[in-house]
Amino acid sequence: MTRGKEREIVPQDGERSAAGIDPQQLWLRSSEPRRGRKPSFSREQITAAAVALADAEGLDAVTMRRVAAKVGAGVMSLYSYAPDKETLLELMVDHVSGESPYVAAPTGDWRADLKNIAHLQRALMLRHPWLPAALTTRRTLGPNGLAFLERVLAALRPTGLDGAARMEAFAQLTAFVSGHVSHEITQATAARSPDRSAAEARYLAAVAADGHHPELAEALTAPERPLTPEATFTRFLNRLIDGLDAD
Repeated sequence: MTRGKEREIVPQDGERSAAGIDPQQLWLRSSEPRRGRKPSFSREQITAAAVALADAEGLDAVTMRRVAAKVGAGVMSLYSYAPDKETLLELMVDHVSGESPYVAAPTGDWRADLKNIAHLQRALMLRHPWLPAALTTRRTLGPNGLAFLERVLAALRPTGLDGAARMEAFAQLTAFVSGHVSHEITQATAARSPDRSAAEARYLAAVAADGHHPELAEALTAPERPLTPEATFTRFLNRLIDGLDAD
């Protein structure tokens, strides 16, 4: 084995199928190893350690070696809980999904309920900036994710949409929030470079004044709207949700 590289481990106990992670094996079996002596740590502790690493340093920092060091375990022992990083990401996503405050029973005002849910999603993703990137690939729904989905589907029942359309609306909402938060994080990073922001503003003003971009010129002279991250998110969210309807 080359020093500094993770050893490839063949998953055990049917953790992965030919199509990838087997959600039944991952979520419906015991989370503790079935063989050997009683472990000194749990899958929950391993997952929490991985989440803490990702929060502090990003997803690239999450390796089995780093997680093992954080919980004070040997690398090999972790593979009984998560045979590879992809499985660990599944655990991480579901772990943080359980942080969202319980959404009260639907009020009957599905638009207000859905907007509240979207704000909860945004807050969760801002606490864990790696989460939007982790959601770009297909993820299975663990117990926390399923509980959240159940609340969203219940909130959408008054729309008159059928079950498939409500699932689509949930996917659309999550994609919107994830994409917006990714942009929000990028913009926050760019805002730390005021010289560049000023240069970009001067550039757009020059382009708008050249007479070849009348639509842009009109847009730049329109009355300003609140530009705080919260206000911008709410404005975009309202446009999305107010456009949902039964088809």
